[in-house]
Formats: sequence, structure tokens, C-alpha cells
Amino acid sequence: MSGTASPAPRASDGAVPMGKGYMGVGYVQDSKDFKADARQLRLDPGPGANVLANPAGIDVSNWQGGINWSAVRGAGIEFAWMKATEGTTYKDPSFSANYLNAYKAGVIRGAYHFARPDVSGGAAQATFFAGNGGAWSRDNLTLPGVLDIEGSCYGKTPAAMQSWILDFYNTYKARTGRDVVIYTSASWWNSCTGGWSGMSARSPLWAAHWTSAGSPNIPQGFPYWTVWQYTSTGAVSGISGNVDRDRFSGDRSRLLALANNTP
Repeated sequence: MSGTASPAPRASDGAVPMGKGYMGVGYVQDSKDFKADARQLRLDPGPGANVLANPAGIDVSNWQGGINWSAVRGAGIEFAWMKATEGTTYKDPSFSANYLNAYKAGVIRGAYHFARPDVSGGAAQATFFAGNGGAWSRDNLTLPGVLDIEGSCYGKTPAAMQSWILDFYNTYKARTGRDVVIYTSASWWNSCTGGWSGMSARSPLWAAHWTSAGSPNIPQGFPYWTVWQYTSTGAVSGISGNVDRDRFSGDRSRLLALANNTP
């Protein structure tokens, strides 16, 4: 997620330094097809016409700095997820302001957790997330939490990674009553979980695929996408610098159904 500050550098083991993670930081590493031509990373495409009428969204963290959420809503943004936590110790310093001000502006918002399977178990991180921004209430303006998992495989085998993700999911659901949304890329999921299908009936998929194509590539093991992050270089009124742009797969009624946990 690009913003007014410089992107976080990568540690030598492929993981970003603690606290520096954000949605998309691992995308270039995940998506090998983008490594060959850096010019592709500057694409700011629109999604295909079939989803242009669907709700538009963004995802943000402290890299974006101060945000005018009224201007964001006025620009047509209907939903947003914002970074809350990372690992079991880091809390995003912009989260509280973003979460409250987005709500006041009428943006349907939710929190995300940047996964660090290298520092602790999935259950511990889900507990930290649920207690520090990842909670949920049925109020027409709160989305379920997101597990942002990308970049490095953190030295884990596919089986071990599957277990870590399932532990996070089960703990988050026990704490909140909601299925956590999974944000990832096809390359990361296929490589680091072995294309596991075990979450397809549990978690909505948020697919990261920065492309001018009409739809995203989705990981093996998932039948369809629910949210699509289609660029990291978007522009939205109320935000200085680049911001990730997203689209929801259904209409506003389906977005509200996801928010309110209704059929």
C-alpha cells in the first residue's frame, strides 16, 4: 500500500520488519510475473465493466497519513479496511482515528491484521487482533476482520501454514462470531499453502492482483473472489498520495449482508 511515506524495506529473510507490514507489501514477491517488468507496478487500471457498478473500496494503514474520510465517502468509496495489528505486539497508530472517522463519514469499514507466522501462533495473533480493533458488531457499517497473509512463507511447510491459518480462523470466529476474510495473492497461496481448499467454505477471499484485466487471478482452492484489490496506485479525494483500490464482487445489498452477517 503506497502512501506519502517511503515503503518499508524488506528484511534479509524476506519478511518486512515488525510493524512495517501493509496490504500489498509482499505482492511483488508473491507475484513472480510482476518481477520481470517493474513498469507494470505503475498501472492504475479500472476493473472490467462487469464490476464497475459494484461498490468501490480502499485499504489503508498509517502509511497514508491523515485521511479526510468525508471526502473519501464523497468520492464514491463505500467500504474500507484499515490496518489494526501485526503479530502480537504492534498496533497501527492511525487505526483508531481511521476506524472512528470512517464510521462517522458513513463508510462501511473493517480492520485487518498483518500476519506474522514467524513470531507466534495463529491463535495468539487472532486473540490480539480481536482485542485490538478486530471486533465486530451488526450496525450496517462494520465488516468482519481480515487476515492479510502474503510475502514470505516464513519457513513453514504448506501443512504447517495450513494449521497456522486454521488456528487463526478458529480463534477469531470464537472471539467474534464471524468468519475472517483472507487477503492473499494466487502465487502466495498456491506456494505457501499448496493451493489448499480448506478455507474455501469458511472464509471470503480478497484477491490481490494488480492488473488491467477484467478480473483477478484467484488462488487454487477458492471457487471465486469476494473482494479484489486491483491496484496499489489509486487516487482518492481525501488521501494524499497513492492508495490501494478495491472492488466488491456483488452489489451494495451483498456488501451489507457481509457486514451484517445475514444471508
